[in-house]
Amino acid sequence: MAEENNINQLPQQSTKKKRDRIGLVLYVFYTLLLIVSVLVLVKLVYFQLIWKPEPKIAGPLTPGIVKRTIEPVRGNILDCNGRLLAMSYPVYDIHMDCTVMKAEYAMLKNREKAKMKEDEWLGKARQLADGLAEVVPSINADRMFSQIKEGRASGRKYLLIAKGVDRTTMLKIKGLPLYREGANKGGMIVENRNIRKYPYGKLARRTIGFVRDNKGLPEEEIKGNPGLEGHYDAILHGTDGREYLRLTDRGRVRNYDSSYVRAIDGNDLRTTLDIDYQDVADRALHEQIDSMNTLNGACLVLMEVKTGAIRAMVNLSRDPYRSGHFEEITNFAIGRRYEPGSVFKTVTLLSVLSDGYVKNLDETLPTNHGIVKDTKMKQDIHIVDWERENKTREISVRDGFKISSNYVFGTLAVQNYAKQPRHYVEKVYSYGLGDTFDFDLEGLLTPTIPNPDDKRVWSNTTLGNMGFGYVTELTPLHILTFYNAIANKGKMVKPYLVEDIEKAGSVTDRRGPSVLNASICSKAIADTMTRALLSVTDEGTAKILRKAKCKVAGKTGTSFGTFPGGGYSDASGRKKYQGTFVGYFPAEDPQYSIICAVFSDPSYTNYRYQGGGIPAATVKTLIDYVYINDPRFRTTVPKK
Repeated sequence: MAEENNINQLPQQSTKKKRDRIGLVLYVFYTLLLIVSVLVLVKLVYFQLIWKPEPKIAGPLTPGIVKRTIEPVRGNILDCNGRLLAMSYPVYDIHMDCTVMKAEYAMLKNREKAKMKEDEWLGKARQLADGLAEVVPSINADRMFSQIKEGRASGRKYLLIAKGVDRTTMLKIKGLPLYREGANKGGMIVENRNIRKYPYGKLARRTIGFVRDNKGLPEEEIKGNPGLEGHYDAILHGTDGREYLRLTDRGRVRNYDSSYVRAIDGNDLRTTLDIDYQDVADRALHEQIDSMNTLNGACLVLMEVKTGAIRAMVNLSRDPYRSGHFEEITNFAIGRRYEPGSVFKTVTLLSVLSDGYVKNLDETLPTNHGIVKDTKMKQDIHIVDWERENKTREISVRDGFKISSNYVFGTLAVQNYAKQPRHYVEKVYSYGLGDTFDFDLEGLLTPTIPNPDDKRVWSNTTLGNMGFGYVTELTPLHILTFYNAIANKGKMVKPYLVEDIEKAGSVTDRRGPSVLNASICSKAIADTMTRALLSVTDEGTAKILRKAKCKVAGKTGTSFGTFPGGGYSDASGRKKYQGTFVGYFPAEDPQYSIICAVFSDPSYTNYRYQGGGIPAATVKTLIDYVYINDPRFRTTVPKK
């Protein structure tokens, strides 16, 4: 029985030992694999983070990868009728890889055949150079062939052939001998880029602005206010794309192992500008100021009464880089702050009418020989002349406004607001003449209004001077906005230049009109103000506008510019003049408001720099054109 048990245990022991050996082998094998895996992992970490190949070896063996920004196509800027004011279009730079097929020819065992192939390639290059000279007049055929031949000898892979050609020229070049055989045999390399084009040249250039990196413009024109191009740069530019390029024997090609981000083209801006009105306004202002050697600059703005849409904005300043010619360089309409002179008398008149201090325009004041009581203001010689010519010691508010009397409006200010100057200043602010507002261009200056609480500078003389347009500083656009509100029966709308933002012809963001103040005065007082302004153009300082195609309501203003230190003349006694006309038309149903301002250099004369001179004459030219050509007036144009 014991023997049987021993016999049965032998196979079991043998099987167990066999299993133990197999397990040991597997354990050893597993251990070896684990060690190898750890070593491989350590090696990988070493290669990834620590090890660096020899630069001399890595350079030739590793293709260079370059990140390239893909520029989107910049959006267009359009006028109110959809005509292009600024656009981007593609141009092409043509280069050449002069080494194409050279290595293949060199590998031919038959040296005679290799030389024949090389000579054949150079012969086609000669034909290519001749063809290039015909297509691009600036290219000299002999010089171009010499450059190609030298480039082939030196191994040049990127020879400039032509720069900035249009698509038609590029396609002609592509069909020339050698190039027509394709990039691998002809070596043609084409790179396209977009450049900015302004189809109407210098018209409204300061308003439209510039692309800062546009190398086609003189540096002096790129400086300063960038206009719509700058203010809306993010919208016009779009979103950059991104790709990675790999260097190969055939040039740079996209590396498809890397990410690629498509560029998103920019949106278009539809502006309020009418390029026809802009053209007439530009020519009218040039005609008046080009011969005036002592003028420094001028501006002219045409705005739609009901909406605030600006239909023309001209800004001309003397350009030292172009023999003193007037160019669109400085935006005077928003960037020039000056004492407005008599155009501010309308503010004082509106205030005394609104507050009930003056009931009607025929109320009279004693002339007092042109001296404003309780002030140190100078005598108004216009009143002295009035007393002598009319043999009276009284003058009506209407006549004082018509002849632009400083005495009358200094007296109205001091007589009614000396005990409450803050109320008068608050009225000025309520008319939008103390604050700036959000505008479609950078650089709109904030007006300067004296503070009645500052007793160091404020007195009855300050108040009187303010009553007729001194000690305050306004921009032309602020003045126009105020007058536009009177034309609009008291409703003050915000001037604007951008009607909407578009994508592929569809509106994505509609802008349009907005209100700054629902009512700066009643309709009845606005009508009274219009009657006062009509007296200026019918009988007063802007009589030149009596010959306009329609009735114009407006006001002239002339003031002196200040010199460093605050005086109104320099050490030699010279003065700077600032002349303004501002108004609206047709007076009976205003559709447009308009302002023209001119600014002189230091001069001994004030000839024609008053608001009734150059500004009024310029305004008349534009008003006549608009009245004849605007569809809303065509049914009322009188027959010749």
